[in-house]
Amino acid sequence: MSQTTSSSMTCPTPTINSGEISLSHGEGGRVMRQLIRDRIAAKLSDVQSSSDAASLGTLTGEIAITTDSFVVSPLFFPGGDIGSLAVHGTVNDLAMAGAKPLFLTLSLILEEGLPLGMLDRIIDSIANAAANCDVKIVAGDTKVVPKGAADGIFINTTGVGIHETPHRMSGTSIRSGDVLIVSGPVAQHGLAVLAARESIAFDPPPVSDSAPLQRVASELAHCLGPDLRTMRDATRGGVAAVLHEWAEETGLAMRIEQSRVPMTAESEGVCELLGLDPLMVANEGTFVACVATDRAAEAMEILAAHSLRGAPSVIGEVVQRQMSPVLISRGLGGDQPLDEPIHAMLPRIC
Repeated sequence: MSQTTSSSMTCPTPTINSGEISLSHGEGGRVMRQLIRDRIAAKLSDVQSSSDAASLGTLTGEIAITTDSFVVSPLFFPGGDIGSLAVHGTVNDLAMAGAKPLFLTLSLILEEGLPLGMLDRIIDSIANAAANCDVKIVAGDTKVVPKGAADGIFINTTGVGIHETPHRMSGTSIRSGDVLIVSGPVAQHGLAVLAARESIAFDPPPVSDSAPLQRVASELAHCLGPDLRTMRDATRGGVAAVLHEWAEETGLAMRIEQSRVPMTAESEGVCELLGLDPLMVANEGTFVACVATDRAAEAMEILAAHSLRGAPSVIGEVVQRQMSPVLISRGLGGDQPLDEPIHAMLPRIC
């Protein structure tokens, strides 16, 4: 029998492109540790990168918690990016419930081939947004998936906050005669993402309204108490989706006037050109509030003082239901039903 010569058995050294995310960045070894230490945790100083769980200390008060995932495409758009959007979206969910945001967790799903420079921009944006919102990012996780299994980066966040007032807002608190207020111009975020995704060269381009809402929400809750019936940020499905949710919860009808709905000239022009209903286009820094009639003027003063992109507006009122759950006056003589969004007019806007 002839003797065979055995060759040495070695494991191939992974090839790492220094300018891109590789699968090695998610394998738990030195490459992953360096990525987290140097490019993520170093910019998010509150992350306890050496521990699997963060210690939050003692929290006094009733705790609120929310979770959200962000898959917006493209990753960067006029007025924001997936990083700042993840912070704002989670902070706003707490704020709309009447809670003060305190802590966030941050989970990143990175696609193989994502440029490290792009990751750096997103982490910088997350850090800046968290600092602006006065929240701490205290824990996180990083995974890497093969090329084609994601779309650059997906982000998941969990937010923890404390209720600052004893009043708990709910759609069930809404009463007939209450007024409906929108905090600022509608439809900006969805149109900004649409234009960026499809490379539509509007001049000027639509700019997202992505912004934190906790300061204005906190002042409304403290000043109005139970007369602030409820609030909701008008994200997917826009203002129309919020109104239909409230109508379903209460058995009442939400009646609005189209002429009172605030819009920028740019957004109005884009909606007319593309045949979009602005009431169904997503927002990320605009919300709807339901307020007792005799406190509406006070609510408007608070909203106007915090406005960044345009004046708030009373768009309608809550009425007894006789026909449709949501009614709109379009200046054509009489009210018409406002349909509930059935599917996403534009998927992956957040």
